[in-house]
Amino acid sequence: ASDVTDINGLKFMGRRVEGVEMKDLKGLADEAKAQLGSAVIALVNIGDDGKAGLVVAVTDDLTKRFSAVDLVRLGSEVLGGKGGGGRPDMAQAGGPDGSKADHALQAIASLLRSAG
Repeated sequence: ASDVTDINGLKFMGRRVEGVEMKDLKGLADEAKAQLGSAVIALVNIGDDGKAGLVVAVTDDLTKRFSAVDLVRLGSEVLGGKGGGGRPDMAQAGGPDGSKADHALQAIASLLRSAG
């Protein structure tokens, strides 16, 4: 779990993957939540077409502090997308610019830092 960083005592996993279907991305996020216990997870998939899919998961104990919907919308904007949606504990979005995947993860991490 080298992708896991500590942000003000909060575990954050930001990972870029390739060739993963959106439904499988949610499964990976669920697995990460189970492994980490208390964390915010952001996964960006780069498709063959260069587009990005983004899933953000927030463990139940943190949903009062952070909404996956707010975080996924921020990441989506960086990827050139609009909106995104889901629930406070799991949200998804996409964007046309997969080359900005790392920037999207950094934007989410920055928001967590400032909210910490």
